Amino acid sequence: MTSIFALVRACLGQHATNTLFSQMDIHPALNQASRGDISRAELAQALNMVLFHGLLERVPVGKDYVEGEVTQNHRKIVFDHGAVRTVRWPCGDLPQGEQAIIRILGPLGFTLAATYPLPKIKMTGRAYCHQDFPQDIAQFFVSELHPEQFSLAFQDGVTRVLASSKNPLNQEAMTTLMQLDQTGALPMQHALKALPKWVACFDRQHVNVALSDYELLLAESAEMAWIATEGNAFNHATDRVQDVQAAAQQQRQLGRPIKDKVEVSSSARVRQTAFVAERVEREMTSADGVVMRSVPGSFFELISRDVLQADQSSLDLAFDAGNATGIFGMTRAKA
Repeated sequence: MTSIFALVRACLGQHATNTLFSQMDIHPALNQASRGDISRAELAQALNMVLFHGLLERVPVGKDYVEGEVTQNHRKIVFDHGAVRTVRWPCGDLPQGEQAIIRILGPLGFTLAATYPLPKIKMTGRAYCHQDFPQDIAQFFVSELHPEQFSLAFQDGVTRVLASSKNPLNQEAMTTLMQLDQTGALPMQHALKALPKWVACFDRQHVNVALSDYELLLAESAEMAWIATEGNAFNHATDRVQDVQAAAQQQRQLGRPIKDKVEVSSSARVRQTAFVAERVEREMTSADGVVMRSVPGSFFELISRDVLQADQSSLDLAFDAGNATGIFGMTRAKA
């Protein structure tokens, strides 16, 4: 049994792990029999796979797509990147903004690759790429929303929503991250305890939002409204395909809800499109008690990357601010 399989199985169980390993392309160097301590690259791959599975459980059209690609097109999914939204604002017991996420990504071997200002939606996006397997371990696109650029009423609403945030990482978990940062590996028994805690950081950490606050936030920022109900959960996960135009057309023919436009980067080497975000029912509080509200959830994305002209063996792993802004619209259109 490989180290990654053992770690993922501890989180998801045997059946889900078997399915996931049959669906996802994994670099052979990462998928070897366990030999001593677990490397940061193996830990990063295990975390990514558990988060990918969680996204598919929340996004049925994504799950249908993955199953269809594996069974009908006889290929495995190449997990390109996952996206997480944060808020650069006081967050209760949780570190502000992207610090809540990169405190985990850093020890796992991810480093900042590029920063992408997103002024139209008053956010900043940052790409984190793995140092050891940059093309083979999925990147993280972590965005921060800037409430100070909105109205004072909006800022007050953000404060109320985030004030109850709890920190999933206790002192033991932080000590384990420090150990990983220093040594680049963990004993299996430590890794098995740590992985579920890391996974828990990719979720909503605050209590149910008040309906009045949700509507206040939605009036100025669909992105903040999304964070109010979904928190730091994976906003989307992405399959890297050879021809995103052809893949999108095939999905349209199958009747799946995919956006009409393919976003093309300024370099023309990166092309992206996405399925429409799932609608989910979320509890909110009101003067009349708990109410249910249908809101945009997470979604699944497709991307094509060309090789860099200066190095024909390396993919262009960059992102594009224009592309990102367009993709963010998948949770905005029906908000």
